[in-house]
Amino acid sequence: MDKRWKLKEKGDDKTVSQLADSLNISYPLANLLVQRGITTYDEAKSFFRPQLSLLHNPFLMKDMDKAVQRIETAIEKKEKILVYGDYDVDGTSAVALVYTFLKDNFTNTIDFYIPDRYSEGYGISFKGIDFAAANNFSLIIVLDCGIKAIEKVNYAKEKGVDFIICDHHRPGDSIPAAIAVLDPKRNDCSYPFEELSGCGVGFKLIQAIAQKKDLPFSELEQYLDLVAISIASDIVPITGENRILAYYGLKIINSKPRPGIEAILRCSGIIRRKETSESAPDFIFNRELVINDLVFLVGPRINAAGRIESGKNSVELLISSTMEVAEKIALQINECNTERKNLDTQTTFDALEMIKNDEHLQKAKATVLFNPDWHKGVIGIVASRLIETYYRPTIILTQTDSLITGSARSIKDFDVYDALDACSSLLEHFGGHKYAAGLSLKEERLEEFCQRFEEIASQSITEEMLTPEVEIDDELNFSDINSKFLHILKQFAPFGPGNMSPVFRTNGIVKANTARIVGKNHLKLDVVHPEIQGGPYPAIAFQQGEYLSDIEKGLAFDICYHVEENEWNGNKEIQLNIKEIRISS
Repeated sequence: MDKRWKLKEKGDDKTVSQLADSLNISYPLANLLVQRGITTYDEAKSFFRPQLSLLHNPFLMKDMDKAVQRIETAIEKKEKILVYGDYDVDGTSAVALVYTFLKDNFTNTIDFYIPDRYSEGYGISFKGIDFAAANNFSLIIVLDCGIKAIEKVNYAKEKGVDFIICDHHRPGDSIPAAIAVLDPKRNDCSYPFEELSGCGVGFKLIQAIAQKKDLPFSELEQYLDLVAISIASDIVPITGENRILAYYGLKIINSKPRPGIEAILRCSGIIRRKETSESAPDFIFNRELVINDLVFLVGPRINAAGRIESGKNSVELLISSTMEVAEKIALQINECNTERKNLDTQTTFDALEMIKNDEHLQKAKATVLFNPDWHKGVIGIVASRLIETYYRPTIILTQTDSLITGSARSIKDFDVYDALDACSSLLEHFGGHKYAAGLSLKEERLEEFCQRFEEIASQSITEEMLTPEVEIDDELNFSDINSKFLHILKQFAPFGPGNMSPVFRTNGIVKANTARIVGKNHLKLDVVHPEIQGGPYPAIAFQQGEYLSDIEKGLAFDICYHVEENEWNGNKEIQLNIKEIRISS
């Protein structure tokens, strides 16, 4: 698929130069900071050295005082508390966090509840409320969902069950009549940071309880691994508070992971046992974990339980106190993940065949596909897979009992939540974010919905938007790349939305020696620039072996790339990870 190369606007030259001088760093590195809104020494210090002391006061969030007061009352009166959360990574990690904190510190009259993806669907369910009422739970703390559950909260009130809602999705026109509704995206909430994950909102709740109960913040740091996993897996911006939370959460995962996380890392091959157990811990990391490892290795395994069996298993894994219990659950979840991969592969193949055999679908500005037999647990993944081939907003739908349910994924600059909102009269339910959402509708509305969604896409999507974009931070001379440059660049991590790993462009380079294909169509070579000092630098271009012939002819080429550290057999070296190649014109 052809991609557009788009160079970001450089930072103000005077500001960049002053920052480079004050920090004693190169101009390109200072430019990266200014592009990220960092213009002073103090701002740079906070960026490079995140401090937990810079987290906002949780009581700045609307309704936080009400939430804490209601929980205090429940603890004092020994009421039964039910911690309720969505079945995905964000929801199950949030449930594990709040449940463990309250159980370990304040109450034994507590349990948790994860709705079944298939029989109850997303969010608060009537079945869950009935369970709470039948088992004398008088307070439900709901996490990562509930912001639109107006009817269900009213139903719970009739049964004598109170709700505290902790969500981070965009609210509708009305807010549920719960005891407290914590959501930084509320229009009437002045909390300084809107982009918390669902687990992040849960963390702010326990932070507030700890402040009220005079518990030291150090008691909360053990939960930051769960917050980091939720931030990575829910693809929220790694800026502001999220950067601080992710930074310290990764430190915990890389030094002392909880048994459930350690068991997942063993299954994924990231850590291995020591040959002797003379010193703790009894495992060795093959390499330091980064955000991408949480996105692609840890998150999918936690998610797999809710997709294939039950999200309750994921919570049980995350709250496990012993390796014996954790390893047993992790192996079961790993089997679910293998099954999920197989379903994902087959469903993606089926969906691509549907598009291939339908001329109308090939020409559409959006992809909407329905098959009643598709597995609900993988339709979101499949929607993302289709965007890799057909770059346009995609909705994958399947049958769930009497309703059609689906997952939507989007492309840059197209707000799929707003598009679904414009179709809301045809939907039973929808919710989510700009780039990912869920929905349900009646079967008789399907054809009209497909037409309406395509009309909305056609009106707002330009041809340029249908070509994926590679955003390039800066053009870079090879002479700027050295060990100091890499050392400082690594401190820009953790990388993710809002702070992506910098992409550089260098034009007119050539290979320094023989290029070759390694693995499955990966291009391995050393590169230099004939007119600029620096290098040669080892480079790898994944899935770009088709350029070997032209490069072997000695043709100059342009690249956009990450600068990274490659470690092999104990040796570390600078490596260029090439994202895109263009033969120079």
